[in-house]
Formats: sequence, structure tokens, C-alpha cells
Amino acid sequence: MLQTQIHVKPPPADYCCSETNFNADNPPNTGVTRVYDFTIRRQARAPDGYPRDFLTINSQFPGPLIEANWGDTIQVTVHNLITGPSEGTALHWHGILQKESQWMDGVPGVQQCPIPPGGSFTYSFQADLYGTTWYHGHYSAQYASGLLGPMVIYGPDNSTYDTDMGPVLLTDHYHTEYYDIIANVMSTNITKALAFSDNNLIQGRNNFDCSTVPANQPCASNAGLTAFKFTAGKTHRLRLINAGAEAIQKFSIDGHTMSIIANDFVPIVPYTTQGKVVTLGVGQRTDVIVTGIAGATGSYLMRSTVAACSLANGGKSTAIVYYGTTAPSIPPTTTAWPKFLDSVQNQCANDDLSLTRPLYSITPDPKPPTTQNLDIEFGQNATGFWVWTMNKVSFRTNYNAPILLLSNAGNNSYPQSPQWNVYNFGSNSSIRFVITNPGVAAHPMHLHGHNFFVLAVGTGTWDGKTVVNAANPQRRDVQIVPAGGYLVMQITADNPGVWPLHCHIAWHVSAGLYITVVERPNDIAKLAIPSVVAQTCRDWATFTGTTVIDQIDSGLKMS
Repeated sequence: MLQTQIHVKPPPADYCCSETNFNADNPPNTGVTRVYDFTIRRQARAPDGYPRDFLTINSQFPGPLIEANWGDTIQVTVHNLITGPSEGTALHWHGILQKESQWMDGVPGVQQCPIPPGGSFTYSFQADLYGTTWYHGHYSAQYASGLLGPMVIYGPDNSTYDTDMGPVLLTDHYHTEYYDIIANVMSTNITKALAFSDNNLIQGRNNFDCSTVPANQPCASNAGLTAFKFTAGKTHRLRLINAGAEAIQKFSIDGHTMSIIANDFVPIVPYTTQGKVVTLGVGQRTDVIVTGIAGATGSYLMRSTVAACSLANGGKSTAIVYYGTTAPSIPPTTTAWPKFLDSVQNQCANDDLSLTRPLYSITPDPKPPTTQNLDIEFGQNATGFWVWTMNKVSFRTNYNAPILLLSNAGNNSYPQSPQWNVYNFGSNSSIRFVITNPGVAAHPMHLHGHNFFVLAVGTGTWDGKTVVNAANPQRRDVQIVPAGGYLVMQITADNPGVWPLHCHIAWHVSAGLYITVVERPNDIAKLAIPSVVAQTCRDWATFTGTTVIDQIDSGLKMS
């Protein structure tokens, strides 16, 4: 059944945290385990009236909401019942640091082997950060077929508001199944290599004009919009999540202003949105406070539109914000903010870094011992296929040989597998990455296992010295590097593990835009990785011993 609205419960009575403790580096240990059981199947769904096969979780799209308190243990048992055809799978818990459970990050070929068809695997990890995030499939581009859902981890209240409206999922939507899109993306034909979405959804819903499809194709116009009930004069927290495959989203509410209070898992000093618009690249989350209009009794359009720099045939989605007791049966005809329309056309980058100052101040190492330059390129490989590369290498995983398990066993050299694109940073205490992007596409870059410092971002070339808010720069786990520009990011190497760094556009990482960061290998060797992880590899080896895997892409979808 289509999940049309997610209702978030208030924090439980055993709420865990001090309201003045903003330090996410030291989560409390509540001793509480939140248990979830997920069954993944292939099922037909039509969130915009156009039916196609989805990968659902417990028969839901979007998947079930995961809730916990900061410091709780989250335990999710995943059952792989995907058939027609059968596929492996794995789930990634986006933005969770996994400092005590590096093997639970959920990336097949990196930290684990896939969960084989008919198999099960239990993920168990601490809710080590608080705020808004999501989980999604990390096997090929499965999450573009619906394998995703929201997560809320309650923690210190950094802002005052009356109502928590819960997660608001923004997703571009394709009427073609992910595997067929990948077959085109991994192509010798540049036209086929560009994947255009067919629609855009808010909370898994939007209308679609069925007059544009063949008469023999089942389709229902006016599938319906999600409705959000506001209260006049009260403040509402919206937890915005770009859970799409490719599109940069532009979010706005007609007639309402928004104050940003958090980016990804990092609470920030609140500021009013520029032009009444929030920009979110794939994987990014932004929490906003919206005040209900005093004395309002009508309804207004909520909008999320695909930015002009993204690839979309149907990029406009709407939902309804209403006052009173009943949502209107006919959508309102309110007018978009003028700068919302401008931003869709002209702004394919996050807000200026000078606006985003974390509430809990951390100063990065001003002189990190190592700096790694990473150049993004797009072109044809030796066989004529269009691929993305980082430093001339297009990534491809080996599901049967997770790099974390190899490193744990003392193997940190892979000359026979240059396509793993491994960067071993040894015992360096901090690492700076300078990413250059000379092409025409913007890329939301994501690093697992860290909230990285965003030191500088812009068009052209970094001058090698400018750092924005040097004493307390923006921290987050996804940042857009603009077309024709650069991104300078830095981490404190405090989390020994094997961490993907990649573009979070599904089709770009499928085509190889990825490196593998090996952090503190001497400490990786000391990790007590549970035997169940190796058992999953034995189970996967048994499956692949009798079934040939048609791995047409890198093997990864984001994180």
C-alpha cells in the first residue's frame, strides 16, 4: 500500500539526551535497542498513476520510517525475497558514522557481500548522530526502484518549534525500471547515456498527465497529492530529504518563509532561506522551521522542482499545505515565489558557505599532513563505453571480495584490481581532498563514515588558501561541487575503516565516479568483525557458484 503521509511520534518518555549537549562525537549509550524487520520484494506500484515494478520494503514505498533516540542501538533484519529476476541486495544507513561497527555500513564489495536471494542479514549499529537521514539500497542502482525510506534520530532540541511534521521525501521518478536505465547509461551511445526522469514526487506522490502515454498503457491521471496540515501562527519542523536518483531539488512553499536549522546531521545557527528556496542535491537533508500564517484558513502549494541543470522530462512536483480540518479536494492555485522560479533556472549549488555555521564549533587542522587531488572526468573508455572517472579510473566493485575484510586480514595492496580505485591514507591524522570538476554537470559528493568539513566551494579553480569560516566551517556528509568548479573538503581521520567517496547521482556512481578511502589500516586490522559478515560472503559465494551475475555497472548505488 502506498504510504501517503508519514506521521512522526513525539520522542518517547525515555528520551536520552541533554538539551545542551551538541557534541555528536560522544553519543550517549542508552542501552535501548530499536528493532525492525524488513522484507524486500518486487511489486507493482503506481505512485503517480503510471504502474511499474518497484522494490518495496514491507510492501511499502517509501519504506517504513525508522525512529530512535541518539545513542540507541538500531537493529534491522533484512530478508531478500526479490524475484523476477532474483537479485542480491544490501542497505546503507546514510550518514551514520559506524565508528563502532564499520562493517555495518552496507556497501557490497566494500564492507560486506550482498545478501543473496532468499537470504537474511541483521544490521546492528548505534544511532551515533541525531537529526534527519534516510536508508537506501546500495546494490547497483536499486534504490532508484524504490528501495529507500526515512530515518529520524531524536536528540538535543537546538531550535524551538510547535510541531514536528516529520520527514518529507523529495524524489525524481522514472517510469523505466532501474536495470533498463543502467543498460542505457552504460552505453556507447552518448544520447542513451543521459537518463531523463519522467516525474517528481513529494512523499511518494504526484500527478502525471496520462495523455502523453500510449492508449494501451495502463495509467491513471490525478493520482493525488500529499497534504500537510498546518496550524495558523504555529511553528512547524519539516525534515527535507532528497532521496532521488539524479536531480538537484528546489523546495519552496507558496506564501511561507523558511528558517534552516540543520544540514544533514549537523545543527547550524538558523538563517532565513535565500529567495524562499532550499536547494538539495541527492542525499542531502535540510531541516527547516516554517511558521503558519496568522489567521490563515485556506491552502497553499508546496513545490519541489528539478533544477534546470538536472535531467528531467517532468520535473515539477506539488503537495498541499492546508489550514483547517480538511484537505481540499482540488489543489490551490497559489503563486510561487519569484526567486523560486529564478533559482530553478540559475542556481545549481548549495547556499553560500558563509551562511552555514554549525552550532557545535569544531576547528579543522589548518595544515593537514596530506592533501589528495581528485579530478572528475567523463569520456569513453577503451571499448567505447561512456564512463565517469576520478583521477582517470572508473570504479568497479567485486561483490565477492569486500575491501574492508581484505584490509582486516592485512591485505592493503590491490595492484591486480586498479578499478577498485583505492587510496590508502595510512596513519594520517587528517586528510584534505581537493575535487575539481571541469565538466558541465554538478555532482553531490558524499563520503561515508564522516561529517566532513566543507572548506571551500566555487566555480573556476581554488586558489589554494581560501577557507570559509575557518574556525568553524560547515560540516555535512554531502556537498554539491558545481559544474566548472571545485570542492575542498577535509576529515579528521578518527574512524578506521574503508569508506566510499562518490557522487550520489545513481547513474554517475554506476558509471564509476567513486574512490575507496582506506583510513588507518593498522587499526582496521584490530577490528573484531563478527563472523556473520564472512558468513554472508560464503552464502553469496554459494549463490554465485550456480548463478551468473550480470553486473553491467560499477555495482554500487550511492550512499
